[in-house]
Amino acid sequence: MHCPRRSDPVRDDTGAVTVEAAMALGTLVLVTAAAVAAVATVAAGVRCTDAARELARLAARGDADQGRIAAAALAPGGAETELRLGGQTVVATVRARPVGLLPLAVEGSSVAVTEAGVGAAPPGDAGGG
Repeated sequence: MHCPRRSDPVRDDTGAVTVEAAMALGTLVLVTAAAVAAVATVAAGVRCTDAARELARLAARGDADQGRIAAAALAPGGAETELRLGGQTVVATVRARPVGLLPLAVEGSSVAVTEAGVGAAPPGDAGGG
């Protein structure tokens, strides 16, 4: 009966546990990063919706400039705002890219009815900012 020796290259398992641990650790890091990105995306979506709501509400009251300031404070960093005024409605949209490395964008929109006595903005006020 032949017993394999420890130095037999075909039967040597030295370092196998280290490689398996390194692969498991790498996978764990990727899963954690994906979870953090998902949470950041959801949070950015909520912030965009809140910012759009404030922008639409203040613009409907006739204070679009103050609405843009409030939206910029509520929105995630680097977010873009858009304000469309037409007839008796105001539509505000806020877009952001929460995770810069991924080509993923979130958006929040809100609509408000213009209050009585508030005039429509001059034509061409599509507000980006």
